[in-house]
Amino acid sequence: MTFASLVPHRMRRAAGAALLLAGLAAAPAGAADSAFDLPGPGLRVTVTRGTVTLPIAQLPDLAAGDRIEIHADLPEDQRTRFVLVSAFLSSATNPPPKEWIEAAETWKRKQKDRALTLRVPEGARQLVLFLVPETGGATGTIADAVRNKPGEFVRAAQAINQASLDRSRLDAFVAAIRAQENKDPAHLKAIAPMLARSLAIKLNAECLDKVVEFQAACLLENRESLVLADMHSSSVAATLAGAPTDLALQLSYTREAGLGYYSQYIAVVRDIARLFGAFSTPQFRYLPALGLQEGERIALLLNAAPSFAKPKSVLVASMPAIGADSLPRLRAANAAPLCGADPNLVLPVEGAPLIYSTDYARNMVVRLNGADVALQARADRGGYVPRTPIDPSRFQGSVEGRLHGTWGYQALTGPAFALQFPTAAPWKAGPEAPSLVTGRDNPLKLEGPAPACVSSVSMRVGDGPAQPVKFKAEEDGLALTLPLKDARPGDVTLEIRQTGRPAPATVALRAYREASRIAGLVLHAGDSWGELTGQRLDQVASVELGGLRLKPDGLTREGDTDRLRVAGAGDAPAPGEATARVALNDGRTLRLPVTVRPPRIRVELLDKDVRATAPASQLPLVAGNALLPDTARLHFSLRAANGALSARDAIEITGPRGQSLILKAGPNLQLQGDTVLVATLDPAALGPSAFGPLRFRLVREGEASDWRPLITLARLPKIERVDCGAQGRCTLTGQSLFLIEAIAGTPSFDGLVQVPQGFTGRTIEVPAPQAGKLYIRLQDAPSEVVELPTGG
Repeated sequence: MTFASLVPHRMRRAAGAALLLAGLAAAPAGAADSAFDLPGPGLRVTVTRGTVTLPIAQLPDLAAGDRIEIHADLPEDQRTRFVLVSAFLSSATNPPPKEWIEAAETWKRKQKDRALTLRVPEGARQLVLFLVPETGGATGTIADAVRNKPGEFVRAAQAINQASLDRSRLDAFVAAIRAQENKDPAHLKAIAPMLARSLAIKLNAECLDKVVEFQAACLLENRESLVLADMHSSSVAATLAGAPTDLALQLSYTREAGLGYYSQYIAVVRDIARLFGAFSTPQFRYLPALGLQEGERIALLLNAAPSFAKPKSVLVASMPAIGADSLPRLRAANAAPLCGADPNLVLPVEGAPLIYSTDYARNMVVRLNGADVALQARADRGGYVPRTPIDPSRFQGSVEGRLHGTWGYQALTGPAFALQFPTAAPWKAGPEAPSLVTGRDNPLKLEGPAPACVSSVSMRVGDGPAQPVKFKAEEDGLALTLPLKDARPGDVTLEIRQTGRPAPATVALRAYREASRIAGLVLHAGDSWGELTGQRLDQVASVELGGLRLKPDGLTREGDTDRLRVAGAGDAPAPGEATARVALNDGRTLRLPVTVRPPRIRVELLDKDVRATAPASQLPLVAGNALLPDTARLHFSLRAANGALSARDAIEITGPRGQSLILKAGPNLQLQGDTVLVATLDPAALGPSAFGPLRFRLVREGEASDWRPLITLARLPKIERVDCGAQGRCTLTGQSLFLIEAIAGTPSFDGLVQVPQGFTGRTIEVPAPQAGKLYIRLQDAPSEVVELPTGG
């Protein structure tokens, strides 16, 4: 009987479809490039904590005091006898005591002789299992190897754990892709990106542009590079307390190692091969085995065929780390309200791909007003879905639903979601809704129950046919755009269809004709732009005044008044009375009396000075005068280029996201003379989210000068220290490190380290400083370089 017969057919198919992990063991020539696609023997494992017994597939970690039952899952006619050896490990520098190593002879008739019953001892951090072909003194040889070099087995066990978890994610991805290939190949294009995001798998988007028949095969090419790093699965298989950090684990997350953000499913290959090769003997050669878990059973996968001639192969498997697990950091992937009445409801979550590829998370429910709705994790849909649709008649309005379940032996609480359920309450236009006007598309805000449950909106003008209306669901209503450009004045009826309500809700409105009317044109001598006010200014095609020809450059509406900016080439004539010619889109022209106003005052930046301080607990960041840190103050002065300044003048400062600040006469704005103003800007007045280029202009009695560039506002990280070891590796510690784009040890940014988008950690490895400085590029101002003196 072959090893393939020891694994169920379904497991063999999953193994054959999974990622080809190269050369994990120091096997004979040629085997180092073999895939982990060879089914080996199996194990059956249960764990009892207190009075609760769980199968191994539901346990992300073990704990001191756990009772473990381990059986070798071998066929009845197994001819080669195996000794099952277990070894608890504590740290790389502390050999385990002899009583931490036990053995069972799997061919014995009595259950107690052929199985292992273990109690996790205090201080243990890892459990390694060996399947050893029966040989005189085999147990003693394994015990000596473990006790002589415990650190090698610590690192090997850690890496096997990590690779097995990563393998589970890839198996889930491959199985889902193949299932869609067989059922509905055309659907693959829609779900492949969601599968990749859910399971942290690299997606080759170009495959989705291929002919349908070739998409699945393309997506599964080069599978050894598909698995991306997942920080939670790394913590599940974390290194032992007190043990040296696994270098291969570190390198797998760095670009310098050539692996980018890929998992250590690739990175540990070379390291384990070297480790096992270091203590192989003429009697035994160690062969690592990945574990695929299902219920009580662990199916072992090998990357080389075992040898029963000297040196005989010893199969090495790893159990979950002891006391190393932490609850997954599940977070909602979408903060917008969801429709609880939707039969296809998905509670989108992210942050822990293992919920889709393992049984660690179980009994998951969403709790709604004390009622629990059972959930199922669906990687192809990006979150949890109810096992049966929620009955909308049980809930009304907005309800908070929070995820609850169990992670191993621990209670798991997940993120909260805002669920909305439709009611019979009416929909109505918002209190500040403008009158509907024909001849243009009209924005409209509707207020009503459960906007997330709105499936469609249609509009009917008079007795005309219904036509669809574009809408966007907001927290308390709908934002619509009514297509009234070609409509006639009259009654307008909106029909709002909601999931969970059989009949649509209706809203009655009325559309009016707006007469074209131009109230005036504001224009200053010397300017090449002006502003029209009136109604129906969307019909304006151009404005001519002397040799100045102006075109529409942006229409806004304030109440019943349109404001149209017009701009062109040339300068407005001298101050005085004039007549402008306004051309409309329909070919008509209007003559408009205009009073050209005196030239607007022009100002220019005279000087500026940035004054920054850092708390004693932080390292100072040194930026030039082109950059304004959010913790600094900007002192600047401006000069009038034409005319005089007065104490009634103000300075308006704005940022790229609409933040605005007015500086008026006072401590922060003072006249030096008739033509110079000195101002002080505190960036905090622009709000905590302000950053980017700032502009300023002078404001005087409802008029303003042209906008002029002031300075770039940048938020700074709070850097507490930079620690460098003897080997030149340095660690930067601080807060808000996501504000950093890149760090380097030289001004030319050679060997830079880029900070990932959305980074939330407090430490990051950085290059060694040169001449006692690090150089930083900020997310808010990537073109500027900030210096960080490290004192070294």
